[in-house]
Amino acid sequence: MDGKHTDPAPKGLLARHWRAIIPVGVATCAALAIGGGTDLVHRVQKDRSHHEPKPAAKQAAGKERTGGVPRYVVGVRRTGTALIVRDVRTGKDVGLPVAAPQGRRFQRIAAERDGSYVVSATAGPGKVVFQRLRLEKNGHPKDLNEVPGVTIAGASTDWSDLAVSPDGKQIAYVTYQGMAARLDVVSRDTRKRVTWTSRLPARLTNLSWTGPTLSFVWNPVRTVNGRPAVVKRQLRTLDTAGAGGDLKLSKAVMLLPKGSLAAVLSSDGRTVVAGVGKDSTIEMQAYSADTGKPTKVLWQRDAPAPPARISSDGTGGHLLAAGGDGLLYVKAGGTVPAADLADVAW
Repeated sequence: MDGKHTDPAPKGLLARHWRAIIPVGVATCAALAIGGGTDLVHRVQKDRSHHEPKPAAKQAAGKERTGGVPRYVVGVRRTGTALIVRDVRTGKDVGLPVAAPQGRRFQRIAAERDGSYVVSATAGPGKVVFQRLRLEKNGHPKDLNEVPGVTIAGASTDWSDLAVSPDGKQIAYVTYQGMAARLDVVSRDTRKRVTWTSRLPARLTNLSWTGPTLSFVWNPVRTVNGRPAVVKRQLRTLDTAGAGGDLKLSKAVMLLPKGSLAAVLSSDGRTVVAGVGKDSTIEMQAYSADTGKPTKVLWQRDAPAPPARISSDGTGGHLLAAGGDGLLYVKAGGTVPAADLADVAW
């Protein structure tokens, strides 16, 4: 999969960040998959001792009144046993953790436009199911329900990734056989599934929707001096309305710039936003999707390393950068601790 733009990949960056790309043992998927468990109905206890001011009636849960900036992030605990709601302003947890149903382990999470969240979970060997978490307007967990009839057969690992289409009707999920990726797109209405696969060892990260187009960062993996290394990270797009097949059907947009591990495509498809590490700062740098040339810096924060992941909120209008230092960065305000979380969405 060759890119349009051929700037060389940063050599020093590979040695510092390969752990952020290579999972903590691909084989751990076997340990995460717990066979044959029967789901038990469980309730989330809500801590009512501290009530936040109620937003306007039409405002989605978890959003600020001004500008629609998300107030909360929801993360998957690294053990997969619970979901954690955390206040972006204070960095403190909201309410009690939401426990995974018996026999399940949460893995990845993505935000929906209405303020709810879709969460993937293992449900036995080689089976992935999905659940939907809703929050109260004050950020406290409200309920967790199964997304009915939507399952994926495959090995969900630390490399897996998840995204929900803007209309909420499509779920995209990445599973792996060894280091070879498989991307499934499943309709929540019809249960129809379309699949793309690759024989090349690579990780797919930063799944993001733009209409029916799915973008992702292609991270090919090879061995250098006996150690895994990622070379030439590349943003690619896939037309999910087409037939499945080989991931070679995806199209190259641009190679990620020097000092970058993560990028997403804007909601109109015209701009690529990459998180670039530069002089102990991170920049959310915009690039033209047509030319690959930089256009403007959207925002900048002090940080020791480039973000390993960029997440858009459900509207696609706000970006969250997950740093390699265990902190989350937003355009304004402080940082949010997240070293205990395997994945986050807001």
